[in-house]
Amino acid sequence: MKVAVFSCKPYDKRTLDVASEAASDIELVYFESRLSLETVALAKSYDAVSCFVNDDLSRPVIEQLAEYGIGAIAMRCAGYNNVDLYCAKAFSIPVFHVPDYSPTSVAEHAVALIMTLNRKTHRAYHRVKEGNFALEGLMGFNLEGKTVGCIGTGRIGEAFCRIMNGFGCQVLCHDLFENERLLALGVEYVDLESLYAKSDIISLHCPLNASTHHLINRSSIEKMKDGVMIINTSRGALVNAQEAIDGLYSGKIGYLGLDVYEQEGKIFFEDMSSHIIHDTVFQLLLTFPNVVVTGHQGYFTDIALHHIADTTLANLEQLQHSPDAFQRELTAIC
Repeated sequence: MKVAVFSCKPYDKRTLDVASEAASDIELVYFESRLSLETVALAKSYDAVSCFVNDDLSRPVIEQLAEYGIGAIAMRCAGYNNVDLYCAKAFSIPVFHVPDYSPTSVAEHAVALIMTLNRKTHRAYHRVKEGNFALEGLMGFNLEGKTVGCIGTGRIGEAFCRIMNGFGCQVLCHDLFENERLLALGVEYVDLESLYAKSDIISLHCPLNASTHHLINRSSIEKMKDGVMIINTSRGALVNAQEAIDGLYSGKIGYLGLDVYEQEGKIFFEDMSSHIIHDTVFQLLLTFPNVVVTGHQGYFTDIALHHIADTTLANLEQLQHSPDAFQRELTAIC
């Protein structure tokens, strides 16, 4: 099986090379380019493609992949909101993902954003480098006793709740399905209205779909506590960035931590330090002292990368050697 690997950075290649050593009948060919209508021609003569969070797998691209005879789409991530699943199913192209690469990696990064915003370590670091040891303006708060709202309690959400429970926080959760393990831990499931009204910190760990698109918007922000902290390490479009900026200006949002951004496909995972970023909303976000943005690095740990590579290769092998069984695998989406 010959696989075209798109959006492949050097660190992806290193881990995929290791994982593929035990799969001699699978050949991986790496492309740093993102998959799009402009680059889809690179997939000619391949049997499958492997893609990442910002690759374009819309209907026109999948139609072209089908014309090339592509037999599978192997996502190297948990989310698949960038894949037109209906189109893939129509062309009988199985799509699979990596649902559990390292939930604690993302959960711990969400906590890192909370701690950074709270204790203002990003500002303190630069002060000390300049010989400024003044504490004025660096006041934080104790996490113990604070109410933390977690929207989405799958693997990552569960890991996040366990960490915040360890800080001594009261944890409120919202999800379509209650997590029995979290209930045993003592968390409380509430409706979104109650979570917005009671939470000092709100962290998003839900998938992006029609019902969660711009979940954080002007209306939902107005229902929150004054000075609320909002953390998003899931998908960028969960937050309406412009309306979040309005909330920052009014003081309704006291802290905003983002590891993802709705228009990140144009800038994230690339070195843009010598370029002008043509996104006024994003540029404005970076001017706020109570906003911390990281470049979609929540998943980026050694364990997670190796698990992503291992699962991706295991899925490709399963597809190649036992396609009927593959259709029953949990990692298969369609």
